[in-house]
Amino acid sequence: MPTVTSAPHLTEPIESIYETGMSSFSLDSFNVFSTLPDVQGYTDQRDVALNQAGVRQVNMPLQVRQGNHDPQPVQAKVTLSVGLAAADKGTHMSRFIILLEQWSKTHVFSMNPAVLLKELKQYLGAPTAYLKIDFRYFMDKAAPVSGMSARMAYDCTLEGSLDAHDQLRVNAGLAIACATLCPCSKEISDYGAHNQRAEIRARINLADPITLSWDELITALEETSSCPVYPLIKRSDEKYITEKAYNNPKFVEDVIRDATLSLRQCQGVSGFRLEVEALESIHAHNAWAAHAENFVPVTGAEHGIWHP
Repeated sequence: MPTVTSAPHLTEPIESIYETGMSSFSLDSFNVFSTLPDVQGYTDQRDVALNQAGVRQVNMPLQVRQGNHDPQPVQAKVTLSVGLAAADKGTHMSRFIILLEQWSKTHVFSMNPAVLLKELKQYLGAPTAYLKIDFRYFMDKAAPVSGMSARMAYDCTLEGSLDAHDQLRVNAGLAIACATLCPCSKEISDYGAHNQRAEIRARINLADPITLSWDELITALEETSSCPVYPLIKRSDEKYITEKAYNNPKFVEDVIRDATLSLRQCQGVSGFRLEVEALESIHAHNAWAAHAENFVPVTGAEHGIWHP
């Protein structure tokens, strides 16, 4: 286990942490609570430093930055934690929520969480900090022929950590629905071929400086399938999609190889882990492939981080 420097006991009134107040909280109420015993701040005698202590499953409205730099409101599920020194009995869980509440009202989340992680370390007096944000991201997506547009949803995850030396690690996670058409079925059949919805799942290491957007990563991966799927199509679009998939047959192995080549060419990507899974239409099982290159978790294995 790495050496963890003892963090100061956080016994000062909470208003001393923030220079400005928040409309949702009364600073006067914290004056009352600050006179009560701070049990979390007691000294622990067992000499066991903890990798993580914090909060999980926090539902919070946030704003994330789109590819055009405009904010998009999202409903997020958040995990926040810090490393806990051996001498500290517990962390101050309310401070995670206070900080997150403030950020939800005053910040737009980019793909670089360094500032929030630094604030976590500072406000909790901690050596390390970790965050994970799961949310559904929407992109306007036009049908290929009619041009009719509707919003398409993508499950996204932003995961980051800041270690004791302020080294930042960031991963972006995506789940992208697409379509595959079986090359074997096309080859052996007199007409037609079985096709199905598939999903590309990716965990992507983002290199510093972080310049990529969710839109860029989604588009780069989506185009590696037989054909994208669309939230709104007319008959002319359906004809186009059917024929495009038929002319572009792919096994899951083909999709994951093309996705690998695409991510290799993405500036700002330093490593990745990929899965492609097809919900086979004529088989009683799914087809699946996985591949990783230079993928590094948001913290080194020595830190023992749990990934909720």
